[in-house]
Amino acid sequence: MPITAQPRHALELALLVVLATLWGAAYTFIKIGIETIPPVTLIAARTAIAGAVLLVVMRMRGVSLPRDRAAWKDFAVQACLNSVVPFTLIAWAEADVDAGLAVALNSMTPVFAFLMTWLWFRHEPTSPRKLIGVVLGLLGACVIVGPQALSGLGREVLAQCAIIFASFCYAGAAIFGKRFKGIDPMATAAGSLICGAVILFPFSLAVDRPWTLQPSAESVLALVALAVFSTALAFTIYFRLVQTLGSVGVTAQGYLRVPIGVAISAFFLGETLRPLVWGGIVMVLTGIAVITTPDRKIVSDAA
Repeated sequence: MPITAQPRHALELALLVVLATLWGAAYTFIKIGIETIPPVTLIAARTAIAGAVLLVVMRMRGVSLPRDRAAWKDFAVQACLNSVVPFTLIAWAEADVDAGLAVALNSMTPVFAFLMTWLWFRHEPTSPRKLIGVVLGLLGACVIVGPQALSGLGREVLAQCAIIFASFCYAGAAIFGKRFKGIDPMATAAGSLICGAVILFPFSLAVDRPWTLQPSAESVLALVALAVFSTALAFTIYFRLVQTLGSVGVTAQGYLRVPIGVAISAFFLGETLRPLVWGGIVMVLTGIAVITTPDRKIVSDAA
């Protein structure tokens, strides 16, 4: 039965907000987790737990993983771009970088995604309208963060560069993820996470000797929340949005994480929002709307 694209687009934008919230919370979970769990082991466990959760849910839904070798090669590449490298770099960097600054630095992902799409891959349209949206979102994120949040910028240059490189990896992952069209998003998420765990666990065993660790209850709870909500659930939503909003569109959640993080801190910690923050939030939301608004020429059929 034909339906207009507008209601479906509203659903995708709602899922984008959910994804931004889940991944925005991940920085706090990581900060708590690495207090007593080394970064490589934390991320190895994160990917393994998340993959296992998705396999259970997939079995309940009657969804199977692909069996062909080509799909698993793609899963391995996606795992490196979307979890193994960026997850580990961010977890390592947060030993020296505040979670808020990590969120701000990681908001570069939409910029990288747009530039990579425009200059090299050209797998989807890159209009001047999207460029305006990218610039608006980046400026809005800068306004929200404010100069006082960036006071530590430069003191731990290597850690900060690691987070920026993680943003570059995320952009590449969003573009590479387009090739999984036709595969259930949950299967794509599970396959890439399983590959990530297989890659990371040997390093964890060799470097951290996890059997000698004594993690705190807080770190373990943070790890579980990180794996179940900010990874298993988030990746399922992410791989759906890569197909519906496109590579640049789905990375717009990198901007959205900034105002969501500010709003959460204001609500739960009683922090007062500076007047400029509201202007920054408007800029971010406007930029996301510009980036993700589809062309008005498509009327889609119900899936």
